[in-house]
Amino acid sequence: MTPAARPERQLRVLTLTGAYFPEIGSGGLQAQMVARAAGDRVEFRVLTTAVDPTLPRHQVIDGVAVSRIAVNADSLVSKIQAADQMLREAVALLRESDVVHLHGYSQKNVLVSALARILRVPIVLSLHTAGFDEPATIAAQGALARWSFNAAKVYVAVSPRLKEACAAAGIPESKVRYVPNGVDLTRFHPAAAHTRPELRRSLGLEPTRPAVLFVGFFSREKQPDVLFDGWLRLQDTPQTASTLVMVGATRSQYFEVDERIAGEMRARAQAAGVADRLVFVEPTHRIHEYYRAADVFVLPSRREGLPVALLEAMACGLPVVASRLPGATDVVVEDERSGLLVTPGDVDALSAAIRRVLSDRSFADTVGASARRRIEADFGAARVADQWIAAYRDVMTKAA
Repeated sequence: MTPAARPERQLRVLTLTGAYFPEIGSGGLQAQMVARAAGDRVEFRVLTTAVDPTLPRHQVIDGVAVSRIAVNADSLVSKIQAADQMLREAVALLRESDVVHLHGYSQKNVLVSALARILRVPIVLSLHTAGFDEPATIAAQGALARWSFNAAKVYVAVSPRLKEACAAAGIPESKVRYVPNGVDLTRFHPAAAHTRPELRRSLGLEPTRPAVLFVGFFSREKQPDVLFDGWLRLQDTPQTASTLVMVGATRSQYFEVDERIAGEMRARAQAAGVADRLVFVEPTHRIHEYYRAADVFVLPSRREGLPVALLEAMACGLPVVASRLPGATDVVVEDERSGLLVTPGDVDALSAAIRRVLSDRSFADTVGASARRRIEADFGAARVADQWIAAYRDVMTKAA
């Protein structure tokens, strides 16, 4: 066989995430999506933490070997035990890996980065979350955090804002790649307008009432309360009276989740006489069905990296209303063409944008179709998989 005809050796990549199927986290969802899209080019293995202690320690999911370390973030004993298990598992997995891909920054990065350096496995670090995954924020957490961040040979920034944060921190441009989050275009696809009532019925929603959709955990940064305020103003008009569907964790060990938010919404909806129009749904693997059943998706956040929920909604042909976040949402949404952008926290503007979408079906359909084309052009899973693999090849070259 000539060199030109010889197939490339399959890369062996260890992926470290904070959650993986069936638990839900953005890094784990992206890793699972890329593993499917990469075909036989990469042998992925996953090392992840888990909140649910009943999940199997080892499991094969879609051909990917997954190792889970159960941990209770509120228990010091649990965290010590998890660190010991993580150490043993990581050593075994790293010895059989060409590259380790860390998703976001967390304390476990320090341990895995140290082991990777000892075993000479090059590190790719994906930066997902604006604020938390930025170099300056990580450096402020101390010497170990700075060291583990600097141990990476290639950084993958999911948004221009995160790439700019790397440049501001003095990281050479040659070490930073802009690779956006992606979407499985087969799973997330538009629904015909006439099918939405039946889709809503299948999800237990009022079939004849339009649905406004939020997807995200309940934190002050995600601002679901701002969306609630804007939505509540629309309920006195028949044309805009709607169901507000809030999909996401209302309670969690994750420190950002504020358990008071959902309770406050329920009380106010009850007082306004619209309690039956407010629906809470815990994180679900049926999320694509909720997008397809909705009439408008709203992202009211004041901070994002590159929100996967926004990409998924647009892939489903949904008109979107999103906070204008420079270097994040405005990279995806072209205002007035593939969605509507509003100032974060501006309840009047948010409410007016939702009203416009619900009141003007022609405008909503046009914007939704443009949104789908935007995602098809630049955010498909296959395109993202190619860019991840290019980053792996790059880091191996740098390591050599």
